[in-house]
Amino acid sequence: MPEIHTHTFSNGLTLVAEPMVGVRSLAMTLLTPAGVARQPEPQQGVAPLLAELLTRGAGGSSSRDFNEALDTLGVHRSAGAGNRHLRLGATLVGEHLDAALPLLLSQALAPNLDANELEPSRDLCLQEIAALDDDPQRRAMIALREHHFPEPLGRPSDGVAEHLKALSIEDVRSFWQAGVVPGGSILSFAGQFDWDKLCDTVAALTADWSGQADEVQATKDAPRGYTHLEAQTEQAHIGLAYDAPADPDEQSMLQRAAVSVLSGGMSSRLFTEVREKRGLCYSVYASYAGMRDRGAVLGYAGTTTPRAQETLDVFVGELRRMSQGVEADELQRAMVGMKARLVMQGESSGARAGAIAADLYVHGRPRTLAELADRVDSVTLDDVNRYVAERVVKDITAVTIGPERLNFPE
Repeated sequence: MPEIHTHTFSNGLTLVAEPMVGVRSLAMTLLTPAGVARQPEPQQGVAPLLAELLTRGAGGSSSRDFNEALDTLGVHRSAGAGNRHLRLGATLVGEHLDAALPLLLSQALAPNLDANELEPSRDLCLQEIAALDDDPQRRAMIALREHHFPEPLGRPSDGVAEHLKALSIEDVRSFWQAGVVPGGSILSFAGQFDWDKLCDTVAALTADWSGQADEVQATKDAPRGYTHLEAQTEQAHIGLAYDAPADPDEQSMLQRAAVSVLSGGMSSRLFTEVREKRGLCYSVYASYAGMRDRGAVLGYAGTTTPRAQETLDVFVGELRRMSQGVEADELQRAMVGMKARLVMQGESSGARAGAIAADLYVHGRPRTLAELADRVDSVTLDDVNRYVAERVVKDITAVTIGPERLNFPE
């Protein structure tokens, strides 16, 4: 396997890059500490607003000229605010890197943050929040995170409408100055590149970039428990969450295996027991959310109002039944699915650029696909059954949306 290269510059920026044999594309991910958890309390929404403004011109070039230059180079790009980081992403043909990289990095280092672009950007952010009325599934999962994770780690990525309406361009500029800094930032590449040349180019482009951002800490415990959000609809939406190991924990792979048994495909337990056998819901799933300092399993079920209580009962019952163990064939299917997802990730430069950046933040180092595959192969039935027996699901955070409050199973 090709070596994954890493280098930390004197200003604190860490560069990580993975060569990919046989591809002409190159993907880039920049993670900076300006995530939603870092927003000042009365400015929830400044991070997604900044992410939108970063795409609207940089280095003195107007939004139109800036984006036309990148389009001419065939660069596909994205920007968004997550909990811990603001993310800039791009995919391009590797031979266009010299021309594209100064433009891409200028979004973070020298954005225009033009006052004339504030209102159009604000309107788009407010539309994202308004769209939640037509997407109760997403609304349920946002509320679930708010109730399960401590403040500010459970904040909604879209922000709060009232806060967004009050933000000024000076607020956005102050947030950019404090959060888009090299100390704590990770710049990753995957695909076709020359490592030595890449190092030199990044060093030259970021030589004048300075600043450091400390790690965000939890400041207030999560409410947890059961919360019902009333909505006069014919559907009911159920979100469930419980604690799991942090991603760097050795047991996190066992948790991933257990969740794959629960929700790894159309033969998984949740799909079979809740949807297929009983016909209770049109959608049901669970996923593992592994972070650097904590982890959780998040689940969702969408159903009709008359079947909501039974759906909740069976859903919780399946989560708790995991402690009784899994069968060999269930685990085998789950492991095959996990390996297949690794193979598909390995064929995408964009997926690998994002993965090694996340690894560097969460694990302190990038992990190769071979290492990840070895971890999957190391999982045994005895290990999984020992793990689920020791971690009986008890303290569940629940959020429901619908016309009626449900009775949460004891």
